[in-house]
Amino acid sequence: METTTDTKNSFINTFREFEAGLNGSAQGSLHEKRKEAISLFEKTGFPPTRDEEYRYTNIAKALQKSLGSNTGQLESDMDAQAIEGFLFKGLEANQLVFINGRFKPGLSQIISDPKNILIQELSEAYKEQPEKVGAAISKHAKPESDAFVALNTAFAHNGVYIEVPDNTVAEHPVVLNFISDGTKGTTTSMPRNLFLVGRSASVSIVEAFSSIGENTTFTNIVTEIDVQQNAQVQFVKLQTEEDKAIQVNNTHIYQQADSRVTTTTISLGGNLIRNNLNYAVDAKNCESNMYGLYYLHGNQHVDNHTVVDHRQPHCESNELYKGIMDDSSTGVFNGKIYVRQAAQKTNAFQSNKNLLLSDNATINTKPQLEIWADDVKCSHGATTGQIDQEQIFYLRSRGLSRESAQALLLFAFAGEIIEHISLEPLRAYFTDILEMKLKAKYQG
Repeated sequence: METTTDTKNSFINTFREFEAGLNGSAQGSLHEKRKEAISLFEKTGFPPTRDEEYRYTNIAKALQKSLGSNTGQLESDMDAQAIEGFLFKGLEANQLVFINGRFKPGLSQIISDPKNILIQELSEAYKEQPEKVGAAISKHAKPESDAFVALNTAFAHNGVYIEVPDNTVAEHPVVLNFISDGTKGTTTSMPRNLFLVGRSASVSIVEAFSSIGENTTFTNIVTEIDVQQNAQVQFVKLQTEEDKAIQVNNTHIYQQADSRVTTTTISLGGNLIRNNLNYAVDAKNCESNMYGLYYLHGNQHVDNHTVVDHRQPHCESNELYKGIMDDSSTGVFNGKIYVRQAAQKTNAFQSNKNLLLSDNATINTKPQLEIWADDVKCSHGATTGQIDQEQIFYLRSRGLSRESAQALLLFAFAGEIIEHISLEPLRAYFTDILEMKLKAKYQG
């Protein structure tokens, strides 16, 4: 008997309640996609560990243990004072706040001119542009690609719609603050984000995840980013949730000719996190950059799965993920690069580097290349080790204590990822968080 039947059936029942509450919105192309997605989820259920893609991450078991049949979405009493500590300070940006998956306009601030960048709640955007928005949802993040994409699509309603017009540089970045409040009980949220970036446009977007409370919070988010010709996107994801948080994060990026996309994923908290990052490079002269940092302690588990699908020639992808595992934490990295037969003159580089600070820490790493073209430059590799004792000796000979020397080496190791964030206030914010974690470890 399937051990996750209770949770699976509970999500299906929750969908029926969600559908009944849509009233007149239960019409049109979007709801047809919802019904198809829940039907697919009902047939497939959660991915088992015998599925190679989820071999090291048993999310189904974690959900059954933590949620059981409590898959509803709770309301929260958090106000402006309660969320203040979660917002980025010193950054002139559009700040949108979602609590337990619901948009809070009274706690949010949009400072950009809609002519420069259109920022709307997804449900409102669908009401105003049903054909355009309905056609774009699931265009790249297809429900059949992943059970959690199917589950999210079934509940597609809350989230953000961002549209940057052609030939426009978005003056201010967009920060999406997703806060999970587990103070009253377990809660589930299913944000769905859709970003359309026009020809020769440019934008910076941040997704930040945090949580409070003693109960389990489950976030299952899907973000689709459609990047048109000659556009530029900087996309940053920060995960600093509490130890009761479970998150599945699917990001699908589609690139047209001459576009440049840089993603930075920083995971510094949460009980169990699964990040699926997928690039479809579908035209010439694209550049795709992926940087990741995971710094784990306790029993935390973070699984990064990346896919770069090179479909056309003369493109370049660069990928560097770094992990620091302490205590009994577990890291997983599975990176795949596909180079199709038509994708001649592709340059693709992938690297995963890990430091284990404890004998009980674990890393499972699997970089992969699948190449059907014959005129390419591709490389991949992975390293796992401990802090270099010769470097420790050298720093101690210069007057540093062992603890200070270890902290300095870890800061340099992780800092290489943070340096790729071009927004200075964000870079400073991440640097401060890293410094606080190192101080807590080595100075008590």
